[in-house]
Amino acid sequence: MKKKTLIFCMICLFMVLCAGCGDKVSAKGKRVLVPTASGVEVYRSGSAVLDTSNKAEGYVMLNYSGANPKVKFQIKTPAGVTYTYLVTNYGTYQAYPLPGGNGTYSFAVYEAADVQRNLYAVALSQNVAVAISNGFQPFLYPSYYVSFNDASACVRKGEALSSGCASDLDVVSSVYSFVTKNIAYDNTKAATVQSGYAPFPDNTLASGKGICFDYASLMTAMLRSQQIPTRLEVGYVGNLYHAWISCYVAEVGWVDSIIQFDGKNWTMMDPTMAAGNGSQGVAKLKKEQGYATKYIY
Repeated sequence: MKKKTLIFCMICLFMVLCAGCGDKVSAKGKRVLVPTASGVEVYRSGSAVLDTSNKAEGYVMLNYSGANPKVKFQIKTPAGVTYTYLVTNYGTYQAYPLPGGNGTYSFAVYEAADVQRNLYAVALSQNVAVAISNGFQPFLYPSYYVSFNDASACVRKGEALSSGCASDLDVVSSVYSFVTKNIAYDNTKAATVQSGYAPFPDNTLASGKGICFDYASLMTAMLRSQQIPTRLEVGYVGNLYHAWISCYVAEVGWVDSIIQFDGKNWTMMDPTMAAGNGSQGVAKLKKEQGYATKYIY
């Protein structure tokens, strides 16, 4: 009997320990995905360390520990689209998404050689073959422009807003309604924002104001934390540069530009109508409205 009791206790202890590993679980049971630098596949050069161990999950991690005043990280997708990020968190790992699907990605870290003349030197360069295990994953994890974790205020608010919702569409509507009613557009910030600006959802939530990028990042963080795949998209509405979001909802599938900003107002597309029109209909609608996606995060 003592032996059986000991075995049972050991099994219980093992289960408790395992519960603390991997992705964090929020108060309502939703998994908040946590990007990690596992150290299995790593490329090093000087002060730059690129960890691609979890590329199949749709992200890579970069840690720059040098003292260079201006460092940039570039990701070139298999289709040839180049994403450029300003490295801001020195000495710690930052997650970056792989939005271009499967294929060979090119990664490069550039250190400023002459800030005044905007000249850079290559600190690290690496091509990596990527096969993403699940196409939704890049749009569920937190990343450079969509920063959140299990302790984030935006995650807690997302949980509260999703409480009682019967469907993914209800959650999207609830988040949209809250953000558009409680976050004021910051005209001063819009007129002075610098190139390379990165939104921080919790700051937007706390201040109650922001620009289109802040709105989109906050909504994306809330929805991803509730396990709704969400793309933060940046591009042009006519001649204006803006951000908006697209979501995958169980009832419909991917709905492009479900929440849009036209430079003056945020609007939510009727996803049922969008689904009824099909992908070609949605593409036509976006073209008529002047939406042209340049980057997906």
